[in-house]
Amino acid sequence: MNRDQLQKFIQYLITAHHTEVLPTAQKLADEILSSNSEINQVNGAPDPTAGASIDDENCWHLDEEQVKEQVKLFLSQGGYYGSGKQLNSMFAKVREMLRMRDSNGARMLTLITEQFMADPRLTLWRQQGTSMTDKCRQLWDELGALWVCIILNPHCKLEEKSCWLQQLQKWSDLDVCPLEDGNYGHELPNITNALPQNVNHSPDSLSRPRRTVFTRAIEGRELHWQDSHLQRIISSDIYTAPACQRESERLLFNSHGQPLWLELLQRGTTTITNLEGWVGHPLDPIGCLFLTLTEACRLNDDGYMEVSDMNESRLPVYQHVPVATGCPNSSESYLSLALEVALMGMGQQRVMPEGLYAQDKVCRNEEQLLSQLQELQLDDELVQTLRKQCILLLEGGPFSGLGEVIHRESVPMHTFAKYLFSALLPHDPDLSYKLALRAMRLPVLENSASAGDTSHPHHMVSVVPSRYPRWFTLGHLESQQCELASTMLTAAKGDTLRLRTILEAIQKHIHSSSLIFKLAQDAFKIATPTDSGTDSTLLNVALELGLQVMRMTLSTLNWRRREMVRWLVTCATEVGVRALVSILQSWYTLFTPTEATSIVAATAVSHTTILRLSLDYPQREELASCARTLALQCAMKDPQSCALSALTLCEKDHIAFEAAYQIAIDAAAGGMTHSQLFTIARYMELRGYPLRAFKLASLAMSHLNLAYNQDTHPAINDVLWACALSHSLGKNELAALIPLVVKSVHCATVLSDILRRCTVTAPGLAGIPGRRSSGKLMSTDKAPLRQLLDATINAYINTTHSRLTHISPRHYGEFIEFLSKARETFLLPQDGHLQFAQFIDNLKQIYKGKKKLMLLVRERFG
Repeated sequence: MNRDQLQKFIQYLITAHHTEVLPTAQKLADEILSSNSEINQVNGAPDPTAGASIDDENCWHLDEEQVKEQVKLFLSQGGYYGSGKQLNSMFAKVREMLRMRDSNGARMLTLITEQFMADPRLTLWRQQGTSMTDKCRQLWDELGALWVCIILNPHCKLEEKSCWLQQLQKWSDLDVCPLEDGNYGHELPNITNALPQNVNHSPDSLSRPRRTVFTRAIEGRELHWQDSHLQRIISSDIYTAPACQRESERLLFNSHGQPLWLELLQRGTTTITNLEGWVGHPLDPIGCLFLTLTEACRLNDDGYMEVSDMNESRLPVYQHVPVATGCPNSSESYLSLALEVALMGMGQQRVMPEGLYAQDKVCRNEEQLLSQLQELQLDDELVQTLRKQCILLLEGGPFSGLGEVIHRESVPMHTFAKYLFSALLPHDPDLSYKLALRAMRLPVLENSASAGDTSHPHHMVSVVPSRYPRWFTLGHLESQQCELASTMLTAAKGDTLRLRTILEAIQKHIHSSSLIFKLAQDAFKIATPTDSGTDSTLLNVALELGLQVMRMTLSTLNWRRREMVRWLVTCATEVGVRALVSILQSWYTLFTPTEATSIVAATAVSHTTILRLSLDYPQREELASCARTLALQCAMKDPQSCALSALTLCEKDHIAFEAAYQIAIDAAAGGMTHSQLFTIARYMELRGYPLRAFKLASLAMSHLNLAYNQDTHPAINDVLWACALSHSLGKNELAALIPLVVKSVHCATVLSDILRRCTVTAPGLAGIPGRRSSGKLMSTDKAPLRQLLDATINAYINTTHSRLTHISPRHYGEFIEFLSKARETFLLPQDGHLQFAQFIDNLKQIYKGKKKLMLLVRERFG
């Protein structure tokens, strides 16, 4: 501006803010006009648009009321309407302020925390003993992590840190302050509390101090930045060994001058060294470091990335950015370091943390890191990093989760190993299989502690297996173990040696029958593709796994057992006739007698199986013979359930069929029910053995008891069939059965139905060879029907008295109809009308108090 413009600018500025600025303007004018003033001793003037000096502390304007209102509003929405994203944006703002060393960062976080602590839901959750939602939990985690950043800030003043620590302690001491493990301590109890505690053993959860979301920040006061490595790293972008090393520093650097933290090589032993893992840690150190290193390698979106026609989410593109190490031979890049950091973190041996939330967080954090790793395109340099790190993990001591020996409560490596296996397989198959097979173990479910595990005293080993129920995510971990095994099986198709090794690992380490069954099904699908030939080796693996499942579930209840048995027979059929013969011969170690006869043997000799395997006559006979032997063995072991199946399977062999029939007859006097015997009897009639059917039906009748009021009993059809059978065989068979019927059946309507059927046609019409039917109808006045008639009349009399004892007016009409049916039976003999009249007179006398009912009786029967 020229002189006139500057004068106009100043005059307008003073006019616009005359009340605030005018006194200052007059003071400055006086000083400028005074030759001895301080302002005239300095050349130039300050630039109000230039911002703060590089040494000045930044201090952006903070609208405290607005921050409070926003946080309160977002919390009241309970994570809905995008409020979670809004709060995360505020946390990101705090992080940005801390990065810029803005002193308002801590103040803004204080305001946010005050509103979080005032959330009315905290009191409610504590009173109800319920956990907060996952979204809310993650926000509290971020809050705690930011306070750690503030307390650990190497540039903060001691008096400020002291004030913040006092405030954090106040919040932490409040009852409603959320706990670090994700709830208010109402999770399942740790059952190890009851175990004898050893001085070397970690204390149980009840004696542990209360840890809140702020505890880590409070503990931060104990940490410092005085480590010699840290001091040098902070002070310089390039850090190598100093030219003149003191004796004490000689072990701090390797031969290339790179810094070392002295630990990752006691092989053959392990112990609890990492009570907290880096993966799943509330502060997510691996995720933060990985992000920091990859950000340095990420290409800008404009120009370097391909533009997609569709608005699809595109993978980030990275380039190698060399690390300025000061070593001329170093080829490290920030990208290879990022990969190395992630692999080190996920491969770290760490003990499973306490509590459902902490354990779930381990799984989620690992999945997040793996999804980020899968975004990396593995070039030669990254593959070398991968190989080197995998070797180190395999050879590592107690710091590696893939070392030779791990602690029984070590977090499993299955998910991580699946990534390593798939990534490494095209480049180094031997290493990838070695690593994946090592990772298959799940020590918490193994029978005893590893030989090199020094964490537990010897007297504790026998009770340690009972500790695993506190692994809340165990089901998920076992499924990941299964996924790793399935990935290896798929990759090893056609490789006999590798498949055998994988099979042994599965049989040794996987303890869930349903997961082994899933692996068997997976192997079967891979071995029998629709578009190419069968892989016999993998098919045999599927069969062996299926056989293991059969043995595991034989004596335990499993709702999928029937499906498993059917699948195994299908698999054995696909393998061939020898496999079928084998499972038929060793049925007792694999199946129940019912399964063996009704599913296994029946399927093995079916027409479908014969066609599928293109069996010749000797092969068919061999299968049939094995099936018959199995059938007779099963019938002997469990005749109630297997006699009928055994008869069916032995139909084509006379000797075997006779043996099966004899087993059924011998068992009839024992534990077989009338229903089972009637079923076998009907089968016998259908097969052309009516006399045998009659014998079994007679035995069944002796097991039956039909009460007077059971006129809808499911056995009624069986009784009617048995009577019809005996009637068709002849008068002698009917005479033999009727006493059994009279003894077993007390239901008047059923007896009258039998009586009517026996008088409609002449007996002996079945046409048994050597017998002739007289063709005459049978009389109810003579044996054997007279006995049935008397029993039927007595049943009507007894039933009538039973019904009248508790009859209500709404059943009067139904009762009159019942008496009408009774009259039909009473009138069958010559003196029947007199007997019925006497019966009605007795009723009127005994039940004269039921006037309305007796009036209805008189109207109908006189």
